[in-house]
Amino acid sequence: MLKWLSRLFLLCLLLVFSGATAVFALYQQVKAELPDVSALREVQLDVPLRILSQDGELISQFGEQKRDPVTLAQLPPLLIDAFLATEDARFYEHPGIDPIGIARAAIVWITTGEKRQGASTITQQVARNFFLSREKTVTRKVKEIFLALHIESLLTKEEILELYLNKIPLGNRAHGVSAAAQVYYGKTVDQLTLAEMAMIAGLPQAPSLLNPIRSPERAAERRALVLGRMLELGKIGRQDYQQAMAAPVAASYHGTKITLSAPYLAEMAHQFALTMYGEAAYGLGLNIYTTVHAKEQEAANRALTDRLLAYDLRHGYRGAEAQLWQGRPWDDSRIRQHLDEQPGYWPLEPAVVTAVQAHSATIVIKEKGERQLSWDGMKWARRYITDSRQGHPPRRAGDILEAGEQIWVRSTADGWLLAQVPEINGALVSLRPSDGAVTALVGGFNFSLNKFNRVEQAKRQMGSNIKPFIYSAALDQGFGLSSLIDDAPIDSWDPGKGVPWRPRNSPNVYDGPIRLREALARSKNVVSIRLLRETGIDNALTRLRQFGFDTSDIPPTESLALGSPSATPLEMAAGYAAFANGGLKVDPYVVERIEDARGNVIYRHNPVSQRIISEENAFLITDALTSAIWGGSTRGKHWNGTGRRAGLALERKDIAGKTGTTNQSRDAWFSGFTPDRVATAWVGFDDFSRPLGRTAYNPNLSSAQVSGGEFGASAALPIWIDYMKAALADFPVRQRAVPANLYSAQIDTYTGEITTDTGVDTRDEYFELGKELRRVTIIHQPGAGFGERSVTEELF
Repeated sequence: MLKWLSRLFLLCLLLVFSGATAVFALYQQVKAELPDVSALREVQLDVPLRILSQDGELISQFGEQKRDPVTLAQLPPLLIDAFLATEDARFYEHPGIDPIGIARAAIVWITTGEKRQGASTITQQVARNFFLSREKTVTRKVKEIFLALHIESLLTKEEILELYLNKIPLGNRAHGVSAAAQVYYGKTVDQLTLAEMAMIAGLPQAPSLLNPIRSPERAAERRALVLGRMLELGKIGRQDYQQAMAAPVAASYHGTKITLSAPYLAEMAHQFALTMYGEAAYGLGLNIYTTVHAKEQEAANRALTDRLLAYDLRHGYRGAEAQLWQGRPWDDSRIRQHLDEQPGYWPLEPAVVTAVQAHSATIVIKEKGERQLSWDGMKWARRYITDSRQGHPPRRAGDILEAGEQIWVRSTADGWLLAQVPEINGALVSLRPSDGAVTALVGGFNFSLNKFNRVEQAKRQMGSNIKPFIYSAALDQGFGLSSLIDDAPIDSWDPGKGVPWRPRNSPNVYDGPIRLREALARSKNVVSIRLLRETGIDNALTRLRQFGFDTSDIPPTESLALGSPSATPLEMAAGYAAFANGGLKVDPYVVERIEDARGNVIYRHNPVSQRIISEENAFLITDALTSAIWGGSTRGKHWNGTGRRAGLALERKDIAGKTGTTNQSRDAWFSGFTPDRVATAWVGFDDFSRPLGRTAYNPNLSSAQVSGGEFGASAALPIWIDYMKAALADFPVRQRAVPANLYSAQIDTYTGEITTDTGVDTRDEYFELGKELRRVTIIHQPGAGFGERSVTEELF
């Protein structure tokens, strides 16, 4: 007996030695292929790139994986217990691999022939997730075991568990428990219920098959298993278990929770990050802080959207989006299913007409159910004929709608309003004139509908928005705001085209000799041309380049005085910023700083500026542009500037600005500023050949409506006003300081000469010390009288 025991003991020693030798041999075989796990101490989780406002609102997120790393201390203890109970109940007891767990899994496999239990510990899963593939081979498993043992020798259990809970893939591109809480429940981890924690803890085994969105029944079964293990281990009580088991599987997909809509700006910041860091930017966990604040951006969104929809409304109704049925109507479930598949373009929502009454209609709105569309919400809908023609005002709801139509509606303070996706488009951009920081930016009606960013990509004819730059060049050539220029028709021969060139004012009225201040404020076209002739085209082009405009493709012709050159709204706003800040050129920027995943600032924008015009020049142009807002008087008769609506709406004496409209009203502009904000609004069709048209008076609506031609003052200026009402609310009115080299004197508004007389024909004007003003000889061309109607160019 003793002899057999000795032999058995020797056999066991031999087996142990053979096993140890085999393990050592395996280790030597894979040793060279094992990664350096010490990198886990400095691991950088792939965290998405986030774009934020100055006040921390989330604008956008870029990256393949959704991850929001959290510390172990930030996780609810029950959530940790749920994972440990399911994935590795002996986590705090084993050295990285669990022999007991391996033996148990092996016994189940041998006795049943099925692999019902996994034998990988949480440490092994960390090794696999960070360093290995998921291929099922012996070599990979051996590497996993050795890596797990090595990880346990370097990191604490808490560090390993934190890495695991932030790295583990949990389906629907969610990596880590915090991302899963957002994706499946739209919650932060501290807001999860026990049932939701158990659901998430059940996902690691097969996240694509067990997630509650794709497979609610399988997910419920897996949740039950997790809850059962927690009850078995004493982590929860019987009552909590029963309540969690009874909870419905209420998960649904929740995308990244965007708290501020600024998609055009987000894409600009996104491209900036790619330029700085390349494709690595998507996983570095960078936080890109833009220059905008939520309040101003939201105001810009509303201003552009509301005014584009208003333009569309007054030009007529183009009809339903689609006709879903004629005759036998769809049932409720089919209507709702159809609506669920339709996109929405804020603030427009898809709806279906189910019945039409005499002066109302019954509609079903996506996600809101049945509603009534009143007569007040549809009586605007004259038939659209062309951009300049509308049909007769409707008299009953049947003139507009019929059952079975898919339409668009929007919610207003007065109820639901029939609407349509506008064909017109526009842009609005605002800067801080002191350094060029973008404070609000909207590049079009809807980013998901069209991603073309008109703020920085749409080069459109400038119209009369160009005139302040022409006048600025003239001031440096000896002119002053009191200088007289002849406002009389021009009839010039164009040798290049072999035809007469007859630019005209808009309206087509001519006042004879006129001061520069009044000519700029009233946007007199022929005065701009005569001023360009006296200044010189080369000087004007030089001035445009100084303001940042590309002049390489601008023909050196007199038409540039009317705004034939093209520029983007961003270039225009940057140009006007130099008037607002006293003569400094600033470069617009959208990224203020970049922080890494740990909150360290790794980039901060350093604004630079350069003087391009004198303080005196900037002040004089700005002061003239205040007259475009508030008007003035000549010979005792008051006249209005082209931007007078801004003065009436904002009631501030520190605003200045200029309208702009191009030939046939293809582009409408308004650029204006205060010392604190400069903004440009542009409206037009993406099809450059399509004019903005005109509208007839609609007797179905109130008298407070826009009718007639579409110009800068009617199409673009209201956008600027709506935005500035919100943007300037926190800024007090600021009076501009008069440069030391300027003095004020009283002039005769008829002659522009300094006078000691007082009365209705005088006003104060600014002059530069020691500067003799130029006068232009008044030449009245035969055959072209004041008020005579001429043709061709009409940019204004």
